Amino acid sequence: MLDKKYKTIKPEDVKLTEFTQTAGCAAKIGPGKLAEVLSHLEKVNDDNLIVGLDTSDDCAVYKVRDDLCIIQSLDFFTPIVNDPYTFGQIAATNSLSDLYAMGSDPLLALNIVCFSDCMNQDVLVEILKGGADKAKEAGCLLVGGHTIQDDEPKYGLSVTGINHPSKVWANSTAQKGDVLVLTKKIGVGIINTAIKGGLENKKLFDEAIKSMTTLNKYAKEACEGLDVHAATDVTGFGLCGHALEMAKGSNLTIEIDTKKLPIFDGVEEFINLGLVPKGAYDNRNFIRNDVKISKNIPSFMDDLVFDPQTSGGLLISLSEDEANKLVEKLHKQGQVGNIIGKVKAKTEHFIEVI
Repeated sequence: MLDKKYKTIKPEDVKLTEFTQTAGCAAKIGPGKLAEVLSHLEKVNDDNLIVGLDTSDDCAVYKVRDDLCIIQSLDFFTPIVNDPYTFGQIAATNSLSDLYAMGSDPLLALNIVCFSDCMNQDVLVEILKGGADKAKEAGCLLVGGHTIQDDEPKYGLSVTGINHPSKVWANSTAQKGDVLVLTKKIGVGIINTAIKGGLENKKLFDEAIKSMTTLNKYAKEACEGLDVHAATDVTGFGLCGHALEMAKGSNLTIEIDTKKLPIFDGVEEFINLGLVPKGAYDNRNFIRNDVKISKNIPSFMDDLVFDPQTSGGLLISLSEDEANKLVEKLHKQGQVGNIIGKVKAKTEHFIEVI
C-alpha cells in the first residue's frame, strides 16, 4: 500500500509516473498474449453488428435502424506524464480518438478511474478536470463513470457516438492504389520512456505533450468532403501493428516509406541510448512474420515503426488525389499531414517497410 504521507502531497508536487511500472499505451497487454486470450472466446454473431472483433477495429458499431448506428469504445491507461491535469487530458484525448478513427463524433462519455485512497484526492480532481476539459472541447457530454481503489492510478473513458451506417469508416476497406496519410508524428512511446527515465529535453517533451493532447477531431474534420476508404488511429500496437490490421482486413499489402515518416526530433538519439519501451519489442515479436523490413533503412527505424504510441494520429487510406487535398487542408490548419506509403496488391508480406 501507499504510505499515508501521499495524502499530504499537493497535485503540483506529485510525480504520477513514480507509481507505475509501464506508462500510457505501452501498458497494454502485448498483442500476442491478447490474441491468445481472445481466441478462446466465442465469436459474436448478429446481423446488426456492423463492426465487431473480426477486424480488430477501433470501435464496435451496431446498427439500430437503417439510418442510425451506435459506435462504442473504451480506453484507459496508467500515467504517462507526472502532471495530473495533463495526464487527464492525454487519457481523454486518446479515448476519444477511437470515435474519430471511425469517422464519427463522440456523443457521451463515462470516466474510468483507478485511484488510491492513500493519495491526496486533489490529484484525482486535477485528472478529472483534464479529462472533462478535453471532452468539452470535443463537444462530448461527460456524464458519470466508475471508480475503484488501486495503488497504481489509471484513467480513461468509455465513449459512445452515433452515425449513419454508410458514413462509418472501417480499418478493413482500403483499396488497391490508395496512399496513406498519417496525421501526427511518431515516437511518443520512446519519448515517454525517456521522461520516465529522468532525461531532460523540455522542448521535445512539450512538443510530444502537445501532440498527445491534440484531438483527432481536427484531422477527422479535415477529411470532410473527401472520399476516405479506410482509417484507424495509431496507438499501442505501433505504426506497423495498426497498419497490419488495415492490410489484413483489406487483404492487401501496405508499403511504408520511412523517408516520409513524420518523426519527433531527438527520438533517434533516445533509441540509440536504448530507451525503447518493452511494448515495441512485444509488437515486433508478434507481427514479425507479416512484416518485411528493408535492409537499407536506418537501424533506429527498426524500433520506431513498432513503438507503441499514446494518443497517436489517424492513419487514413484514400486515393492519391484525395490524399493531396487532405494534406493541403491539414497543413493550412497547422496540423501534421504526411503521405507515408501506399496500398498495393497482396505480396508475401502484409507490411513492407522501405
